[in-house]
Amino acid sequence: MALHPEVAAYRAARAAAGTPPLYTQTLAEARAADLAAIRAGGGAVEQVAEVRDEHIPGPGGDLPIRVYRPAGSGPLPTLLYFFGGGWTLGSIDTADGICRRLANAVPCQVVTVGYRLAPEHPFPAAVHDCHAATVWIAENAARFGVDPTRLAVGGDSAGGNLAAAVTLLCRTDGPALAAQLLVYPNTDIGGDPSGPVGDDPTLFNRHSVAWYRTHYLTDAERARDPLASPLRADDLSGLPAALVITAELDPLCAEGQRYAERLDAAGVPVRADYYPGMIHGFFAMPGVFTDGRRAQDSAAAFLRDRFGVSSDREAAPAQPEGTGVRGG
Repeated sequence: MALHPEVAAYRAARAAAGTPPLYTQTLAEARAADLAAIRAGGGAVEQVAEVRDEHIPGPGGDLPIRVYRPAGSGPLPTLLYFFGGGWTLGSIDTADGICRRLANAVPCQVVTVGYRLAPEHPFPAAVHDCHAATVWIAENAARFGVDPTRLAVGGDSAGGNLAAAVTLLCRTDGPALAAQLLVYPNTDIGGDPSGPVGDDPTLFNRHSVAWYRTHYLTDAERARDPLASPLRADDLSGLPAALVITAELDPLCAEGQRYAERLDAAGVPVRADYYPGMIHGFFAMPGVFTDGRRAQDSAAAFLRDRFGVSSDREAAPAQPEGTGVRGG
């Protein structure tokens, strides 16, 4: 297992501290530890011109959202971002650093959605919450200063799974989407989460994947549903252009890469960014992993291109090893 030097240092620090795996903790402990780890690894908190919390109608009641708006006026391109955490952990606060940086770097408006968590609300509650929020934001574009012709969805890990599922629903029911940003997404819940990490308790491993899945799915047969496992959809044509980010040492790497290949075969413009030596979670921890910052820059550049906007920031760094550009 070829660890990036920063990953090796991270792994050693966790081992020395005796940090218990999230899957060995109670839900309350794991939720608190997950947020604390992301905050510790997120780096400096960027200031955004406007950040506000609101509530919008959802299938199960009011949904909390947080709106990040960069400097500027008028309708803006907007990214709906869904946080990670295995559908079990996470909150609006989990994605705060990512949303702030993308809002500034694109620049675009970012709206993150506080969807319902499992096991209290198992599949498909989170999918329907995220789709409802996407529809509601599009229908209320004037209120939120959204350019409805430049609307995208994205997320990391379980959030990437939800973003992919939302694109399937939007293809039929709307609204039209300009892009999807899928960061090490779960795409096949019923698949085999194998990989070089194995059972390493200091890293996200196959036990982590199984723990999250057992909370999210009350019936293993539901893993066949494309809204749970987008890779199992019969047809992926007509979906928005995608950036799929994967990490070599992530148990979800292979299924993310297969999803990018399926999108490409279906005629969807897709770019697949592969980060050697990186682990699951690196995108959310740019304060620890240099590649986390590079991946966020790459995501911002992709959204800039899809939204047709310019930025005063420096150009994004060179694309990572294994990057593929397909479909135009």
